[in-house]
Amino acid sequence: MANELTRDSFNPTREDFAALLDQSFSENEMHEGSVIKGTIVAIENDLAIIDVGLKTEGRVPLKEFATAGKPANFKVGDTVEVFLERIENSAGEAVLSREKAKREESWIRLEVAFEKQERVEGQIFGRVKGGFTVDLDGAVAFLPGSQVDIRPVRDVTPLMNMPQPFQILKMDKRRGNIVVSRRAVLEETRAEQRQELVENLREGQVLEGIVKNITDYGAFVDLGGVDGLLHVTDIAWRRVNHPSEVLSIGQAVKVIVIKVNQDTQRISLGMKQLEADPWEGVEAKYPVTAKYKGRVTNITDYGAFVELEPGVEGLVHVSEMSWTKKNVHPGKIVSTSQEVEVMVLEVDPVKRRISLGLKQCLDNPWTTFAERFPSGTIVEGEIKNITEFGLFIGLEPDVDGMVHLSDLDWNRPGEEAIADYTKGDVVKAIVLDVDTEKERISLGIKQLGTDPMDNVGDLRKGSVVTCTITAIQETGLEVSVGEEGISAFIRRAELSRERSEQRPERFAVGDKIDARVTQFDRASRKIQLSVKALEIAEEKEAVAQYGSSDSGASLGDILGAALRDAEKNKK
Repeated sequence: MANELTRDSFNPTREDFAALLDQSFSENEMHEGSVIKGTIVAIENDLAIIDVGLKTEGRVPLKEFATAGKPANFKVGDTVEVFLERIENSAGEAVLSREKAKREESWIRLEVAFEKQERVEGQIFGRVKGGFTVDLDGAVAFLPGSQVDIRPVRDVTPLMNMPQPFQILKMDKRRGNIVVSRRAVLEETRAEQRQELVENLREGQVLEGIVKNITDYGAFVDLGGVDGLLHVTDIAWRRVNHPSEVLSIGQAVKVIVIKVNQDTQRISLGMKQLEADPWEGVEAKYPVTAKYKGRVTNITDYGAFVELEPGVEGLVHVSEMSWTKKNVHPGKIVSTSQEVEVMVLEVDPVKRRISLGLKQCLDNPWTTFAERFPSGTIVEGEIKNITEFGLFIGLEPDVDGMVHLSDLDWNRPGEEAIADYTKGDVVKAIVLDVDTEKERISLGIKQLGTDPMDNVGDLRKGSVVTCTITAIQETGLEVSVGEEGISAFIRRAELSRERSEQRPERFAVGDKIDARVTQFDRASRKIQLSVKALEIAEEKEAVAQYGSSDSGASLGDILGAALRDAEKNKK
């Protein structure tokens, strides 16, 4: 055949050999593992036929030309870059990859951005365990769930397939791993916005915001890129135990800027400051001794707080809660949310304090008792308690009276007389005094009988009385005086003018002796007696009666006559 090339007919020229050599060198430059340019020469089904200047074309799946969320956009004749995996496979075709080419290009750009800590643009296109996949213009990165937003995001659908900036946190080309963060970008942007917003805020400025978070001590309000703290005490003038009682997350609120700290960028907000202060003119609204109804808002160990109106509370101290219940926890007298009637005791508008009384709105049992049982009235009750200073007797519900030791018996010491009583005994007593201010009722038991002092007659200092010995002690004699048996004591030194006769043991219980009253105090019920004083007085009287300078009688005769007269008078 004329057109058939044979070995003999092929005789290349010097120029032809040079061209073939250049072509061979050009083919050798297309080494495997490099990115090369090619031309799309045809599209067959889901494959693109690309000529890269080799012996045969390569085939690349159309999906490798698509970007995240977008279909492939190319046509025959377009020049594209592809990754040369193999120059020729078993089928004699070049093995090409558009996806790997894009990845190589992207890695170069991403490494530069990572070194400069610059943001990169990408699109979230898939969900994987623990996070999401992001297309960084060909390179696939991992976005951890915690790095999606500043706050946890329940639904990321609105963020999918949307170009947005990311910050590269970590890169490992050998393993092909890239970790990015959207949150870091948002925080940086937010910090810039926050700085600008804080600089423009002024105290007293009124703003609208959205409640972002609620805690025990207050609520955080988003003012449009910057958060301010609305403390629980600044939510309302009235008591707010927890912010959730008034606010909810997502609620739109109007607030006033109370304080701005430019250094720490902390913003303090208030809501109650936008309303009139209910404490203005509080003295005129709540005069002392006036009574009002209120609601118990809080109970403490020292009392209960009662709300008179929203924002105005007063304290009922535990001492002002009950007339009779002392040392009782306020929670046993009132309960939270209970409506009670109280009396205004004191108002301090400067300290924003109102002292209230609960018991003042109830009958004072001490006053009622005094009206029903005036002094001198005989009452009856059960012994509730016995103490070292007397008896406590129950009279009215929660009202006790006290019988002091000194009011138990006319003749015996209280310490001795109290032994006759037992807790639970029902006894009678007489009302001695009612002190409504000190809330005390004084009772007496001995006053139910006659005071022996009333029957001693004309007993005074110098009187001579006949005593009955009731007890003998080393220091003297205990005696009873008169029919009522008033107790008295004769000291040892007063038993006789003769020292040898000053011996208590020479007397016996039941003996009757005469003595002279040396001291008598009816109020203190003290009687002091002396045999010695009586003997001296009788001697003086005898001398005065029988003794004279011309009678010739001796002192012995005078005393003998006086004694005989004394004996006759006794008979």
